[in-house]
Amino acid sequence: MSAATAVVHVHRGGPLVALVGNPNCGKTALFNRLTGSRQKVANYAGVTVERKEGRHTTASGRQLRLLDLPGTYSLHPRSPDEQVTTEVLRGHARGEKRPDLVVCVVDATNLRRTLRLVLGVRRLGLRCVVALNMADQAARRGLHIDPEALSRALGMPVVATVAVAPQGDAALRRLLDDPEAWSGPAPADGAPPADPVHHPGGDHAAVRDILRQLQLDELLPHTATDRIDTVVLHPVAGPLLLAVVLFTMFQAVFLGAEAPTAWIEAATAWVGEAVSAALPEGALRSLLVDGVIAGAGGVLAFLPQILILFFFILALEESGYLPRAAFLLDRLMGKVGLSGRSFIPLLSSFACAIPGIMATRSIADPRDRRLTMMLAPLMTCSARLPVYALLIGAFVPAQTLAFGIGLQGAVLFALYVGGVVGAAGIAWALKRFTAAGRQVRPLMMELPNYHWPSPHNLALGLWQRASIFMQRVGGIILVLTVVVWLLASYPLPPEGATAPAIEYSLAGRLGHLLAPLFEPIGFNWQICIALVPGLAAREVAVSALGTVYALSATGDDTAQALAPLIASQWSVATALSLLAWYVFAPQCIATLAALKRESGGWRAPLTVTAGYFGIAWAASFVTYRLALAAGLG
Repeated sequence: MSAATAVVHVHRGGPLVALVGNPNCGKTALFNRLTGSRQKVANYAGVTVERKEGRHTTASGRQLRLLDLPGTYSLHPRSPDEQVTTEVLRGHARGEKRPDLVVCVVDATNLRRTLRLVLGVRRLGLRCVVALNMADQAARRGLHIDPEALSRALGMPVVATVAVAPQGDAALRRLLDDPEAWSGPAPADGAPPADPVHHPGGDHAAVRDILRQLQLDELLPHTATDRIDTVVLHPVAGPLLLAVVLFTMFQAVFLGAEAPTAWIEAATAWVGEAVSAALPEGALRSLLVDGVIAGAGGVLAFLPQILILFFFILALEESGYLPRAAFLLDRLMGKVGLSGRSFIPLLSSFACAIPGIMATRSIADPRDRRLTMMLAPLMTCSARLPVYALLIGAFVPAQTLAFGIGLQGAVLFALYVGGVVGAAGIAWALKRFTAAGRQVRPLMMELPNYHWPSPHNLALGLWQRASIFMQRVGGIILVLTVVVWLLASYPLPPEGATAPAIEYSLAGRLGHLLAPLFEPIGFNWQICIALVPGLAAREVAVSALGTVYALSATGDDTAQALAPLIASQWSVATALSLLAWYVFAPQCIATLAALKRESGGWRAPLTVTAGYFGIAWAASFVTYRLALAAGLG
């Protein structure tokens, strides 16, 4: 556990309803269906486990607070996520109210496993109702479950739900508005009531008896999921299919974003021209045109690419494919000292390293968890995408290779592979030269049924990611862009100065001061300036370069886009060196802060900072020298 964080109560007042269930039971989809966009994300007090709370208004007008607890298989926790769920249900979570009602979300296609958690929650003395989710999939598989019969067997209300259907939560909404669901002893009334399904043989025997009463204790025939898995999990076809899926994702990032990116760039240029025409020449016009519009507007142009990347990750996660990818890669990852459980946190890091680091909480082994979170910054996150897109667009021609494969997309895929290869090399070295790395940790994980991703959940997820990105553009990126403009504009050049004004500014002096350190790897002083604010967030480097070159240019050059400017002033060797730098450099303070919180100390972030910056410099040096030797100088 890490240092304490602030206690956050998002929606004060109203009864608290907690949703609890196994992973992949559709609990979060049901939570999204009940709350819509009226939800907030924070942390539980004292830990960095994500806390999702939303608001639901019943048909009678009653206001309810809904809490989406982390998924768990039992009330005997093995990971920080499961620990939080257990403590909230027991009323031991610091600063957290014990739920007034618990909605136990169960997978109707797998009652044998999911009912055990229901029995455990029932023994805690909490008011409980059961949401029999995925009832439609169960019916298609020949499972005809009578909610009333199950309710009598469990001694609590049971309703059928289909979280991915527009009206699939109607029965649960009615139940939450039914006073009978809230009847019975309150959670804090003392000793729990008698368990109506207590069995001397334990929960396993109790569940077996319930299934026998419902005539659901027979084996089912093979399903569509089983037939699909014969291909997806095939030792040869499976890895090939995974490679095709990932390659297609990176191709789509470039090809699918061309038109909307061009629209945003045209709109940014139009706004810049309009502001320039409306304001007299001076500091205010320079701040708005060269600072805010050239900087933040340059980063905003990469929103379509980021959303396409998130779309693929969300769709793969919702479909049930990601756990199978982890299973496929377990043997390969085991050879470099990782387990298949590390795959999902590392894949999440392709979108952003922070949720990837937080996702390591599902890894029970402390060594695997610590190593995975330290490798997460090497995955090519969406913040690197603006830098990659800028350099690839400027220096890699938009050619089509064999089979319709775009050259620019292939180069982007190679950069992603470079980060993965670097992480694998570090993991292998730790496995080879440390005793803990040579221990065998077998993988056990659930493979959920396949299902079509919900358009509602995809849209909600993309909206949340777009909102976060826009907040960064309007927050830290805008602030740092203005700071870069101030540093690049003052002090003013002396009388009779012939060089661009920026060379006489504080930023120009800082760039020239850092130039000797980065000159061996081909970086000029303008790049050195952009790297400094880029420490706060990688994508700020693009806005900083836009500001620096806007202030460096003279005459008509100021109206040019950034890509053609750097293409005319940098060598290909410099561009390749900068790409190599961004593959490894840990230029994100927020990521390092998350690493500090999750690891519980400074050792991990300091090791990552020193080690990865050293690797980045060495990789850029080798890349630059090889490019010069190849005549790309």
